[in-house]
Amino acid sequence: MSEANYPDDLLYHDQHDWARLEGDDHAVLGITWYAQDSLGEVVFFEAPEVGKEIQKDASYAEVESVKAVSDVIAPLSGEIVEVNDTLEDSPEKINEDPYGEGWLVKVKLSSPDETGTLHDAAEYRKLLENA
Repeated sequence: MSEANYPDDLLYHDQHDWARLEGDDHAVLGITWYAQDSLGEVVFFEAPEVGKEIQKDASYAEVESVKAVSDVIAPLSGEIVEVNDTLEDSPEKINEDPYGEGWLVKVKLSSPDETGTLHDAAEYRKLLENA
């Protein structure tokens, strides 16, 4: 598994999900190092369908580990435009590289202003310290 880190170029949700903005209205979503570490070894990712509308703060997918099945919560609202298909055969990439090869979905944002409700890396680290 990767070492604990929280890249400065990402935005973070209270439910341990991240968003990397791409332009004004697209984002890549995934789960944080903390989330994958809490889950343990990820063995399955149940991806949503391309075209599905997701809502901020609502579940849009499931990640199954050797410990449990957990909902993945959307940090932002939008339409799924791409799913990381490599996770179907290699779900361990979520543990190995949660911010790179372990990304989950790409979305076209329906409310780009929602980014203002997310945390930067420093705020997210503080949230973890106080948990």
